[in-house]
Amino acid sequence: MRAATGLWRWRHNPLCRTTDLVEAWVAMTAALLLCLAVPLAGWAVGASANESLQRAVRAQQQERVPTVARVVRPAETAETGEAGATGRRTAETAGEQRLRPAVVAAWTAPDGTERTGTVTTAREHADPGDHFPLWTDRTGRAVTPPMHPGTARAHALVAGLTVALLAGFLVESTRRVVVHRLLRRRYARLDRAWAQVGPDWGRTGTGS
Repeated sequence: MRAATGLWRWRHNPLCRTTDLVEAWVAMTAALLLCLAVPLAGWAVGASANESLQRAVRAQQQERVPTVARVVRPAETAETGEAGATGRRTAETAGEQRLRPAVVAAWTAPDGTERTGTVTTAREHADPGDHFPLWTDRTGRAVTPPMHPGTARAHALVAGLTVALLAGFLVESTRRVVVHRLLRRRYARLDRAWAQVGPDWGRTGTGS
């Protein structure tokens, strides 16, 4: 930022080098991008993602119907299959089964027909005869609840912030690469200048 603020002062400074001006312009451009373009990119992506997700929410709300299911009996745990696979499956799903036990339940489809199937519940204990809320599609098949509009907004916000962070990282990385190359060019010129005057440095009559 000091290079950017001193840009106009350096323009008429006889000691100002071309690389100094380039570095100042690079710093100013990076600052403008970080303050304007990066937030705008994050907002644009977040707004677009939110619009798409909200459309998906409205579609899910139209396609999915709430109903009430009745527990018929606890679902039987599959005991067939290879022992190793069964052991891994049991270890991976034990926690989920405790939180969302699977039961055989009965519910009424939107067309009025009775349906029965194995579903999961959010109840800690699901005894036969208990009732719990369930979502189905228009055909009566059990489905997950529709996404909440607040959840969609949260996902869109995360997407926008992620894009803004990535864009800011890209701008800053580009600035550092350009400045690094300018420094290398500056040092190379100093080395060449020193190689020309170095052998005569301090000698009488050389103008030093």
